[in-house]
Amino acid sequence: MPFIPHTEADIREMLAVIGADSIEALFDEIPSGLQGGELTGIPSGTSEMAMARRMRDRARQDGEALCFIGAGAYDHYIPAAVWQIASRGEFLTAYTPYQPEASQGTLQLLYEFQSMLVALTGLDAANASLYDGASALAEAVLMAVRLCRSGARRVLMPRSLHPHYRQVVRTLVSGQGIELIELPIDPAGGHTDPASLEDFNGQGIAALVIPQPNFFGVLEEVDALTAWARRQGVITI
Repeated sequence: MPFIPHTEADIREMLAVIGADSIEALFDEIPSGLQGGELTGIPSGTSEMAMARRMRDRARQDGEALCFIGAGAYDHYIPAAVWQIASRGEFLTAYTPYQPEASQGTLQLLYEFQSMLVALTGLDAANASLYDGASALAEAVLMAVRLCRSGARRVLMPRSLHPHYRQVVRTLVSGQGIELIELPIDPAGGHTDPASLEDFNGQGIAALVIPQPNFFGVLEEVDALTAWARRQGVITI
């Protein structure tokens, strides 16, 4: 926060309650070499605008690397046309299909988007009217089990998948008699080892979930994983 409202008396009282001598003591686990010091290279009285410009210039010197930090944080590219279209009144103000006079734009947009995805990916169907990735994954698992011709009700779900996704899927399918089998993580690479799938050859698997990129910001070996799924007649999610 750029503004700290606590008075010196407030700070002393809070430190006394938690048994700390100073604010600095709260961060003693941070090595001194990594702690912020005096900004000796910045002239006193520098304006906020000048300071922000200086920091942006300095940040550019480090380059602009792609983000694969993991936990769902990675670079997303949003074309400029998306904001122009999505901010139009007929899209922006429409929320639920229960308002036909306001939501016709949303319904049309969903239809166009789903049709485009089907054309681009070759999928038989696409559904854009789901709130988030976790619930969409649960719905995909349910759909895969229904589509499985062998009647299998076992789904392989890597531990490299976001734990919140795994929790949501487990909650939504637990009453459906579907068994979720967690695949181990290769500790050296932080991804699912395709060789681990060989243990499930002919074991009646309905679907295989593949996160890309995974929770650790690592790219899964999708080609090898989907190749195994095709050989086994397993649906890939």
